[in-house]
Amino acid sequence: MIMSSVAGSRLVLDPGPRALLDAVGRDPDAPLTLGVTGPGGHGRSAYLRELGRIYREAGTTVLEGAPVAAETVDPAAVLLVDDAHLLDDARLRALHALVAARRHRLIVGYRPWPRPAALVELADALRRDGQLVLLTPFAREQTAAYLAAADLGRRSDLVDFVHTQTGGVPRDVERLVRGLRGHGGGVPAEPSRQVVLEFAPDLEELTPDVRRLLLAVAAGVPLPVDLLGPLLGRTPEEVDGLVAATRAAGLLGADGRLAPIVRRAVAALSPATDRTAVWRRLTEVQLARGGPVLPLVRSLLAAGVAADCPAPTLAAAAEEALAGEPALAAELFAAAAAAGRPVAVRQAAAAALAGDLDAALRLADRLLDTAMPAERAEAATVAATALAHRGQLGRSVELYRWSGGASATAFAAVGALAAGHPDDRSDAAGPAPDGPPTLHASAARLMADGIAASVGGPPTAALSTLVQAAALLEPAGRAVLLPDSPAALAALTALHCGELEIGERVLDRAVAAGTGGPLLARRHRLLQAWIAMVRGRTVLAADRLASVTGGRPLESRDLLFATALELGIARRNSDLGALQRGWGHALEALVRHPVDLFTLLPLGELAIAGARLGDLARLAPYLREARLLLARLGDPPLWSAPLHWSGLHAAILTEEPAAADDHVAALLAAAGHSRYAAVVAAAAASWVEVLRGVVDPVRVEAAARGLHDAGLCWDGARLAGQAAIRTSDRRAMTALLDCARMLQGRPAGAKGAPRVEDAEAIASPAPHRLSDREREVGELVVAGLTYREIGDRLFISAKTVEHHVARMRARLNCANRAELLALLRTLLADRSGDASGRPWPERPTP
Repeated sequence: MIMSSVAGSRLVLDPGPRALLDAVGRDPDAPLTLGVTGPGGHGRSAYLRELGRIYREAGTTVLEGAPVAAETVDPAAVLLVDDAHLLDDARLRALHALVAARRHRLIVGYRPWPRPAALVELADALRRDGQLVLLTPFAREQTAAYLAAADLGRRSDLVDFVHTQTGGVPRDVERLVRGLRGHGGGVPAEPSRQVVLEFAPDLEELTPDVRRLLLAVAAGVPLPVDLLGPLLGRTPEEVDGLVAATRAAGLLGADGRLAPIVRRAVAALSPATDRTAVWRRLTEVQLARGGPVLPLVRSLLAAGVAADCPAPTLAAAAEEALAGEPALAAELFAAAAAAGRPVAVRQAAAAALAGDLDAALRLADRLLDTAMPAERAEAATVAATALAHRGQLGRSVELYRWSGGASATAFAAVGALAAGHPDDRSDAAGPAPDGPPTLHASAARLMADGIAASVGGPPTAALSTLVQAAALLEPAGRAVLLPDSPAALAALTALHCGELEIGERVLDRAVAAGTGGPLLARRHRLLQAWIAMVRGRTVLAADRLASVTGGRPLESRDLLFATALELGIARRNSDLGALQRGWGHALEALVRHPVDLFTLLPLGELAIAGARLGDLARLAPYLREARLLLARLGDPPLWSAPLHWSGLHAAILTEEPAAADDHVAALLAAAGHSRYAAVVAAAAASWVEVLRGVVDPVRVEAAARGLHDAGLCWDGARLAGQAAIRTSDRRAMTALLDCARMLQGRPAGAKGAPRVEDAEAIASPAPHRLSDREREVGELVVAGLTYREIGDRLFISAKTVEHHVARMRARLNCANRAELLALLRTLLADRSGDASGRPWPERPTP
């Protein structure tokens, strides 16, 4: 039963205790033998006081305190005895005699501990011959009722705060509520110091052993008896008694844990020397028995005394933290090193896993000069990993080879291929230099095999191998230091061969598993954003990009992808201002990260953006390096096809028919390699035909739908739209525009009717179908200006602007404003290139 006083006058009760009070009020002369029991702070004394008040107001004599002999008690009076657990045996036997006589109205309150034999007998008699009220903590509803009675209302956030902090113990609820009255009605971050200080008398009443027990529990871990015994120097039976006494004081919950407010009070009000001694001893005992020490060390950190923790304990806690919190692990390894334990190489690995590559490289470089051979090899692995993330693949490969080991050999092979040096790569398929075939080593080997297959074999084999590597690391991948994750490489391969569903799923699993820790978390999210962008879902892509760019600065590889994403999203949204603003950052990112096999996608996107801005020449050295890299690898179609596809669109924007023809020829030569290569080859050939004024509606629609099915939804819609604006056949134009609308409004694999609001762009209509004034209005509408602002800019009325917009909607057959905006965005995207509508010259005959 649950109850307590509110402001000293009102009670919050369960129905049973409330009904008993009401019954006494109606008939105070009725017989009553009652036991009231519960831990301290659960309202026992308040309930007894309320019963005494009701009897006194009815004119009944109320006697308080236990008699020495039963015969001295007046049968006409009500005997009210509190704290019976503190009575001696003689007084407890006298109370037992009164219960047995059944002539007196008797109310006895007591805690469940201590339990002397005489109290056990009395409690049994009260239960057998009378009634028993068992006090328990408030449920959330009772906490809400208490707050309402205290004029604090029933706000859900406030109720949750009070109930969570106190565990529903009525005494603690009352204390916290008093502290909240001066808080202005808001929810504080934590209880005030004044509230915490109110626990001081409760703690001072406890024995030293119970206070030490509370300090141990305040460390935040469940405490079995076999841990408490060595800590307290007590037998299991004695420990059980101490636990029972602590629970009876209302400080320890039934689950063996402390409510947050009690934990805070125990930590704050205990002498610092006692707290430190108990927690240090607890870590030593836990470490000796092979139990987890990280929760205990967290408590030491929170109290600011972790420096006093033994070095072995700090190192063990760091290893426990490595998978989930590598930054904390690095901090603990540093503390262990300061305490004299040689763990610098583990600190370097933790720093790298946390994404702090500067710290990792500093530590690893120092260890390469000074450490023992085994540690030097591990330091080389850390440095090689950090350099791989910063694009220094040559130096990374050297360090991996020097460090030895199965995983390092495989990673060296991956790095050599990424740098375009197939002859220099390690033999990943050979015997492992040393070490067992762990999940890490097996995954690394599969990574090397998968990248080798992507260069010289069918894309399905490469993708399958990389997906298998990603799956191998999922069970324990959080603490694995990787130059790149197999999931990321699988997603890149999927992007290059049009298997976007597979790429999405492998990334989703990697994100859920935390593969590679924080070091690779942002890479996975960037690739998720890239897939969304390719599909034309630029709102989703922008949201995912925004989730990555906060916090610590991006490393060069991630920065290159992020800036390319920013420009790619802006291009698909026809946001010329965003393109111009982001171009300088993109060039800086490109300078920082050398071209490699795994950065061809952002390079291709930057090439299109550069062409759109008329600044493609600045990318010429990087595009040349990419072509040379691919040539050294034998121009593998899987990696070269997307770059040629991007090059085609750059050539279209810069109106270079010869360059476009070269890219089409390269794509047609690779068409037999994969379904994706065949799709983009057909689309490329159709696109240049359209630009030359040759529109075959059936062929164009087939190519556009092929792009859509391969995940290139935005490109498919644009191809259909470009064909629509160049055909003189009105029926074909209408059919192609309808095709473009359908493709931009329904992502591949989606079901149901097309949704314009999902579209980020749509194929452009013929510029000659809009007047010059309408194009001016359209540009400002897309820029987000209001009709009045557009009118002020063009020196026309807002009503005239509205008229122009209505004419454009009708002329372009747009169902609503959103569809009109989508059409206009793509129209503006093409204006810098082929917007003149003039057909390209015919391709010269060889």
